[in-house]
Parts: sequence; structure tokens; C-alpha cells
Amino acid sequence: MSTPIITFKDFSFRYQSQQKPTLENITLDIFPGEKILILGASGSGKSTLGNCINGLIPNQYKGEISGTCQIKGKNLQTYSIFELSKTVGSVLQDSDAQFVGLSVGEDIAFALENQNMPRPQMKPLVLQSAERVGVAHQLTTLPYSLSGGQKQRVSVAGILHEDIEVLLLDEPLAALDPHMGQVMIELIDGLNAHEQQTVIIIEHRFEEVLHRHIDRVILMDKGQIVTVMSPDELLASNLLVEYGIREPLYISAIKRMLGGLQQTTGLASLQTIDWQAYHYGGQPDLRTEQVRQQEQAPIIELKGIVFGYEDKPFIQIDELTIHQGERIAILGENGSGKTTLAKLLTGVIRPQQGEIVRQGNPTTIQEIAQTIGYVMQNPNQMLVTANVFDEVALALRLRNVPEAEIQERVAKVLKITGLYTMRNWPISALSYGQKKRLSVAVVLVLEPACLILDEPTAGQDYAHYREMMNFVDRLNREHHITIIFITHDMHLALEYTDRGLVMERGGIIADRAIFDVLDDDVLIERASLKKTSIFEVARQLNQPIDAFVKAFIEQESETYE
Repeated sequence: MSTPIITFKDFSFRYQSQQKPTLENITLDIFPGEKILILGASGSGKSTLGNCINGLIPNQYKGEISGTCQIKGKNLQTYSIFELSKTVGSVLQDSDAQFVGLSVGEDIAFALENQNMPRPQMKPLVLQSAERVGVAHQLTTLPYSLSGGQKQRVSVAGILHEDIEVLLLDEPLAALDPHMGQVMIELIDGLNAHEQQTVIIIEHRFEEVLHRHIDRVILMDKGQIVTVMSPDELLASNLLVEYGIREPLYISAIKRMLGGLQQTTGLASLQTIDWQAYHYGGQPDLRTEQVRQQEQAPIIELKGIVFGYEDKPFIQIDELTIHQGERIAILGENGSGKTTLAKLLTGVIRPQQGEIVRQGNPTTIQEIAQTIGYVMQNPNQMLVTANVFDEVALALRLRNVPEAEIQERVAKVLKITGLYTMRNWPISALSYGQKKRLSVAVVLVLEPACLILDEPTAGQDYAHYREMMNFVDRLNREHHITIIFITHDMHLALEYTDRGLVMERGGIIADRAIFDVLDDDVLIERASLKKTSIFEVARQLNQPIDAFVKAFIEQESETYE
């Protein structure tokens, strides 16, 4: 066996701001050319482990280290970040923290500039990297103006031409549409297979990562390594559910609806499942499910809307009506206009033509916020105080809500979003995923008439995903709050919404029942969406797709209540 390129031995780390270690007794070898997935719930220590591998610990994040960590046989504590970056290339979870250029092209060229490469040689390499990740048409764009998914692609493009041995990617799929997520996994696989880079992926979306082969999965919990297994071994166990990770949907269906696994190998792909070994004994209800009673009062109406950047029309919507109590998913590929539409609905930007009529006819952003709450995709754009509790309480205090009520409402929302134990933490100590949950709590505490959530569960483990989504769903059921999700999670759309709006190049190309949207092959391909694996399970078993998918959703909801 070859010599490990990364070695941890009895390694522990405690941040200066914390009393207990975030990592404890980590012993692990990673070998050249391996493709590793680090999996675990929020707060399990995944990102901290990654920060040790890329040198952010101890160079940027100070703390107490015990045991040893070696990269290429050299002790971690003797590396500078610059020196280690020649071996380890990183794509951070927070893309904004990684940008250094004033344009996409400059950012992608940064590593080449550091090599003093002449400009004529540099330009074709930058274009090649941009084309590989699908941002070649945005080379002159300011990175911070991009959508979340576009930012992820630019971050990856920036390290494609670096001569590195280890590629570390922290939540690389968090903001990507389903099609680009597959492209990204294929790109990462190519770097591993053809350029022999050691690849380490930190990611919640296990099923999406399995689009290509993974050598080993490191499952973490509470700062420790629970196990190191092959994907097949992990899928055959019940460890994923036990530690709060969503199983691939087809595996959940087999375990809970088809009598359990009948094989121990070939589990990591739909294509290698022996479907002849499985039989569905249930009798799905073939009756058309009654759609939730829809309130007829419009809460938002758009008429003849035109909006563009730099005098170029982008959003063009002739007519759109959203009613009180609806549950809506806004779908589409990165850059299709989903977030821009949300900003129009909330008054953050104003249309250049047309009219937006909102319940109560509010005019200022502050008045609109009383009716329509907006959870932004990037939590860093929403958080303004220093302390977790004060951040959630801020809007209530500005509205002169009694302090006793503030204490009660803030505590309730922090418990729902899994942040109550961190209520006195400084926001700077939170991980990106924890900031994401905090940004949701900031808006949820106001209980507005309409709630828009832009990728609310990106980067969240499954336990927090279900807790948060069930809470939002209760707001809809019990208080008739209109819920609008901007999401790339097709199963979220199926489970928690009734109506789908599909966007393409700033326009709405479909407005239908959500199941009809996700069962339309032509629309799926056109909008870069993706059917969930439950559709394929139903097809393989010759079951009515509509009824089988709904039966699975009902069964899954009962399992995790």
C-alpha cells in the first residue's frame, strides 16, 4: 500500500472561543488518488476537519491542538497557508469568502497570475476553465452579483488550473441546480480519475455525490469519526438515519416499502440495483388526492412586469397571481431569474415596467416586510448584530414588542432551528450552515403573511431539514401563511408544495401542479431539473408513478415525525 498523503493520529482541536474540543481523537489515513466523502450532521466537525487539511487551522482559526496531523509527511503546524495551498486546493462552503477578483475572469485567473504567467498564455486557460463549469459568458461580471450556484462554479473554475495534489470541496453542491450538480460531480470525478488528484468532498447530499464512484465515506458525529466504510457498506446499515443523514430516496423506499435490502453490493447506484428481487406489496391509493383548500384572496399580483440589469430586459412576466395559503416552488436552473423574482416580490428592487399589487398595498420596503418575509440565499447579507439571540430579537424590538413576548418567541424559533444552545454565541463563531439557519429564524420569528425562502435547506443535515420544513409547513396549515420556496431540491418541492413555477431566462415557462411539473420529461430537460429517484423506483416496479410517489412521501413523513 502506498504512503498516506494525509495522516491524522489521535488528533484533537479546540477553538479558542470554545470550552470543548470540536475534533476529538481523530485517527485517519487518506491515500494518494482516493476519492473520499466526509459525511455528518451539522456541528459534527466536518468543516473543521477540512480546515485542518487546507491549513486554515491553525493559521487563520486559532486554537489548541493535540496529537498529530501530517500532510505529505510534514506536520500541519509547520505549514503556512501559502505553502500548503501548493498541495491542497480548496473550494469553500462560503463562496463570497473565496473571491479575490473584481470580475469572474480575474478571479479564475488569480492562480495563474501568481505564477507570473504571460497574459496571452493565461487568457485561453481562463476561458477553458470557465467553459468547463458553464460561466464562460460571465467573465466580465462582478462575482458578488452572481447567483449562489454561479458563485460555486466560479470557485471551482479558479482552482482547475492549479497544480495541486489534493482537492478539498466543502458543500460543492449546496447552491447548484440538479443538472449542474451532476456536471460538477462528473467534473470532480474527472479530476480524480484523469489527473490523479486526491479528492475530499464534504457534503450533505449523499445521493447526488453517488452519481459517480466514491472510494470511502467518513461518517462523523460530535467531533469524532463514527466509521469509515465503503458506500455499499454504509447504505446497507442504518447508520445514516441514526446520525441524521438523508438516505438516498431509492434506498429508503427499498428498506421501508419493499421489504428491506436483498443485496449487499451494488447499492450505490440505481443502475446496479437488482429490481427483480423486490416486490411492492402495498396497494397505492389511485384516487386523485384532494388539493389543499386554496384561499381565493390574492396576496400578490404581478401585471406586465419587466426588469433588467444595465438596461437589458431580464425578468418579463405578463401575469402572475399568488393566493393566501398557497405552497409554491419556484424552480429553474442557476441564473434563470428565481432570486431576482423574489427581490421584486419583496420590494428590494422595483420593476421598470408593470405593477406589483400586494395585500394591504404597502409601499416602502419596511411596510412590505410586514407582509412578505424573505430569507436570502446568502445568510451573510442578512445578519447585522453580534449575538445570535439579539439577531433574532432585533426586528421584534424595532416593532416595540413586549420583552417577555420577545423572549418567548425567540426561544421557540431558536429551538425549532436547532440554535437554542448557541443563543449567546457571537455570530462570527457560527458555521455557514448555522448562519443559514439563523437567517431563517430571523424571518420566521415575525410570522409574516407570506414567506419566501431562497434555498432554505442548502447545506443542512436531514434532521434540521425536516425540523425546519415541518415548522414552516405548520405555519402554512395553521395560520394560512403563503409559503414560497426557491429550491433545487426536487423532493422538497414534491413533499412541501402544491404548485410549481418554472423559470427560464427571466420568464415563467410553466405554472402547474408540482407533480405535473416534475413528471414532464421535456420540461425537466429544458429547465435543468431532475426527477427524484422515487420516480425510477416506481417505473422499475411497474407501479402508478403518481400514487407510488405520494405513498412514499406519506410513509417517509410518518417515519421521521
